[in-house]
Amino acid sequence: MAKQDKLSKAAAERIKNYEVKTIAENDTRTTRKKDNRNSILISLVAVVVAVAAQFVYFSAGPGSVTATPSASPSTQPTPSKTATAPDAAIAENREWAGSMTLNDTEMNFIVDGKNAPKAAASFISLVKSGFFEGITCHRLTTAGIYVLQCGDPDGTGAGGPGYEFGPIENAPADDNYGAGVLAMARRGGDENSHGSQFFIVYSNSTIPSDKVGGYTVFGRLTDGLQGVLSVAAQGVAGGASDGKPVSPAVLTRLSVK
Repeated sequence: MAKQDKLSKAAAERIKNYEVKTIAENDTRTTRKKDNRNSILISLVAVVVAVAAQFVYFSAGPGSVTATPSASPSTQPTPSKTATAPDAAIAENREWAGSMTLNDTEMNFIVDGKNAPKAAASFISLVKSGFFEGITCHRLTTAGIYVLQCGDPDGTGAGGPGYEFGPIENAPADDNYGAGVLAMARRGGDENSHGSQFFIVYSNSTIPSDKVGGYTVFGRLTDGLQGVLSVAAQGVAGGASDGKPVSPAVLTRLSVK
């Protein structure tokens, strides 16, 4: 009888241990499920944030880059306007000769004060004030549209001079922008959103107009395009076709006369 009692006690102990083990395993499985759900939620949030950040950043420029690019141009979100755009009369209805250094390459250019007086006046004023000195060109596109975008003091695609102006001037009717063209960036669908950001076309590009038109061509390089080509040859960070250049692209020593 004592032996039977011992067996009963042993059986009861095994059942108790099994129940404890089962509860522990169930708790572990429950915890894992919660952790997996949390991981999935965190991953989804990260993806949403990344997509949103890309949308905000790449809304700046002369268009999105695809096989048949569609325009999504912008200089920056609407800023607090604390300054007034320079008077178009500054452009003096004439061409201006200028130069700027991109990294170690001097690039000479012409500013068209006759056909793009507002953009020319703004660019000339910013050059003379030293606004562009030390600014890094923040965006390079290498497929469909071939441009290097510069002029944002923040280097993010969201900066500007504190004022905006418009409308669009001297945009090509056929949407073709030749190598060496200097043109203004702006927000999509807003012809009065020009600021300090501009782009340099380094290979012939078709940039579709949007509902308000094309992009103001305010000048052209007369030599030194190799400076931009050298940056473009290094590609875009992360191997993308639209984003921050791998090679630093810094503007220095700008002048006009």
